[in-house]
Amino acid sequence: MTLRLNELSPAPGARTERTRVGRGIGSGLGKTCGRGHKGSFARKGGGKIKAGFEGGQTPMQRRLPKIGFFSHKAKDTAEVLSYHLDRLEAGEIDVAALRAAKLIPSTAKKAKIVLKGELSKAFTLKGVTATAGAKAAIEAAGGSVQE
Repeated sequence: MTLRLNELSPAPGARTERTRVGRGIGSGLGKTCGRGHKGSFARKGGGKIKAGFEGGQTPMQRRLPKIGFFSHKAKDTAEVLSYHLDRLEAGEIDVAALRAAKLIPSTAKKAKIVLKGELSKAFTLKGVTATAGAKAAIEAAGGSVQE
């Protein structure tokens, strides 16, 4: 069977005619045009209400108690695990050196060393804080912490 352009037609049900509303009582869609009486859905542009709107009632997000805390300092501070420092060359480590080694994101303003694993090189930390355990491990490896 060959395909002919003059015999092409859309699949059954793919194209439907536009519903004509407001054309008399006999059509079943006269007067209110199938929108019912009053209310936001009966009006032009109606039914578009904001998420969380409860018809004038105090919405759920305002009724519930606010709990928790969001630290604005947390987004400026990055955590570095102590065993990652072994990737760096021994010497002085500051925030810029950690950024260059891609151990902290470029947006971080501060860094804190947390103890995990073991250190084999001696480091001098400048302008970088460290936990008590990490500080002890750095000093045990022959390094120092200058905050």
